[in-house]
Amino acid sequence: MISRSLFPRLSFNKYFRLGPTAKKWFSSAAENGFIIDELHPSLIKRVVKYVDDMHSLEALLSQGESFDETTQKRYAKVSFIKDMYERYQQQLQGLEELQELIEEDPSLRDEAEIEFTRLLPDLKGTSNELLNRLIPPHPFAEKPCILELRPGVGGIEAMIFAQDLLNMYTGYAHSKRWKYRIISKNENQSGSGIVDAILSIDEPGSYDRLKYEAGVHRVQRVPATETKGRTHTSTAAVVVLPQMGDDKEVDSFERTFKPDEIRIDVMRASGKGGQHVNTTDSAVRLTHYPSGIVISMQDERSQHKNKAKAFAILRSKLAEKERKEKEDKERSARKDQVSTIDRSDKIRTYNYPQNRITDHRSGYNLHDMEGIMSGERLDEVIDAIQKFDCDLKAKELLSAD
Repeated sequence: MISRSLFPRLSFNKYFRLGPTAKKWFSSAAENGFIIDELHPSLIKRVVKYVDDMHSLEALLSQGESFDETTQKRYAKVSFIKDMYERYQQQLQGLEELQELIEEDPSLRDEAEIEFTRLLPDLKGTSNELLNRLIPPHPFAEKPCILELRPGVGGIEAMIFAQDLLNMYTGYAHSKRWKYRIISKNENQSGSGIVDAILSIDEPGSYDRLKYEAGVHRVQRVPATETKGRTHTSTAAVVVLPQMGDDKEVDSFERTFKPDEIRIDVMRASGKGGQHVNTTDSAVRLTHYPSGIVISMQDERSQHKNKAKAFAILRSKLAEKERKEKEDKERSARKDQVSTIDRSDKIRTYNYPQNRITDHRSGYNLHDMEGIMSGERLDEVIDAIQKFDCDLKAKELLSAD
């Protein structure tokens, strides 16, 4: 029989490097080196709490109690966690039995080793899925999103890169068959590229996927106007906001401001647009004094529509600002400061000469510039940073215990 230590050795996770309390796994190993990574006991305790919660909810159901929408969602979540935990226990038990065979039965060792190697990824997959369910969801996880894109350093090349990013996100939405619309787009009047753009992706839950795109994106390539073949570095900034409600809610939101909190200016639109530009006061600029946020909108011919769009974006910006302030306050209250991936400076580099995309938060590299810029392989980069974010949050869970 394999002897297993009461306090098994902690496996090292490359992302944590913060001492044993930050590890999310325990590792049990036979002398032959076949290792099983088990979830940390503190995480298992959290699972057991969810299972107890489900039993309480089932007791209420048996007494004829009806659930509201919030309780129904809670019941669905704890039921899923219970099912995943039962699968985790079965897979863990199977691997432990194979460990024993490898150690004690030479006649079955080869077959047991093959089976162990085949089944181990299943346990890791179940563990990661269970871990994802234990991490509290983002408050805007189920929301659609708004992306703002602006060129950074690099002049016209930065404007072209901002346009490339806009094309990447519309291509990504198209590949996933998500509804999207360009709310605002100001093109560079003296050349190629854009001065700024606002893209609305109307798929519920799109914010949860694209929130990792917020930050500074850097491109390294030879511009079309470069005569000596030198590589230039340019940047563009991406802001990701949650969509906060429909048009009716936006109208209601407009009425919540005090007269001295917001200023509404109307003016004639400028730029391209034919006979309707500069003929009516359709452009709108909102100034929210408490936050200093200024929103300008002129894409629609109707002043009312431009005003509604501007208030929708203001609402999203204020919601994101409030969430960020709350997060910062909670983080500063902890004794041990933890890492964060939120709005990192220079989150990603697009290196055209090397056909390489590098995400600087997770260290993930992908050599397929065309696949990324078309949006078709963006999910692979997002998956990598999402896993990295999950590991950070798991460390926070353990630190809180």
